[in-house]
Amino acid sequence: MGKFDNGFEGSIALVTGGASGIGRATAQKLAEAGATVIIADRNEALAKASAQEMGVEAAVFDVADPEAWQDVVSGIKARHGGLHLAYLNAGIMTYRAESPGTPRPGFDLAAMPDANYRQIMGANVDGVILGARTCIPLIAESGGGAIVATASAAGVIPFPPDPIYTATKHAVVGFVRSLAPLLEPQGIGCHAILPGVVDTGLLGEGTADKARSLGVPVIAPEEIADAVLGAAQSPKTGGLWLCLAGRPPSRYAFNPVDVLGIPKPE
Repeated sequence: MGKFDNGFEGSIALVTGGASGIGRATAQKLAEAGATVIIADRNEALAKASAQEMGVEAAVFDVADPEAWQDVVSGIKARHGGLHLAYLNAGIMTYRAESPGTPRPGFDLAAMPDANYRQIMGANVDGVILGARTCIPLIAESGGGAIVATASAAGVIPFPPDPIYTATKHAVVGFVRSLAPLLEPQGIGCHAILPGVVDTGLLGEGTADKARSLGVPVIAPEEIADAVLGAAQSPKTGGLWLCLAGRPPSRYAFNPVDVLGIPKPE
């Protein structure tokens, strides 16, 4: 029997990037399902306002900071005695629009500022790896549960508008696939969510409407939240849950490569 076979009532859940978009939608659904939810975000004002509106807790920190992770997870253990679900969702694009209503700059690798590179790697890769590293011992100690990370459909396909973002999401996919069999003996599922185009602030103001006008299907954050809860409840670990508009979440599978001689985990 999986940890969440009977739902999320009484469970403790941490959601990063939880003050808006997919994170907020997921936190709301978990709270409605009876979980004690802690949303994490580096935007203090938005995190506290969102937490108050949803009736959940807020933790303000940068997911790229390993010491902050230790402090947050230690605090969760002290206040609640355990942790069952870590949804590692915080993420950014390489470039942001300079101001609301303006388009995001086109990608230029040669001109990319070092600060942009460090920021996206910190949020999208470090935030998942450091979060998993810090949360796994407490989830195991709490009787098992799940690690779920937001990747992207760009984690399994080329996405030329932002190759660095694409690289970070490929990294998340590879990390989750490789970590899942190691966590299974501890009763911890490990999954990645692969959304298509989702109507969140990550797109930039007006981008979702523009996409719709061009015939590009745009997904509501609540649909991705449903996929997160479904992944956490899956009896089979290591899922890459592809979420496209107008379709139910489905497990994405790579073609197998069986000629390398690498032994599979027991």
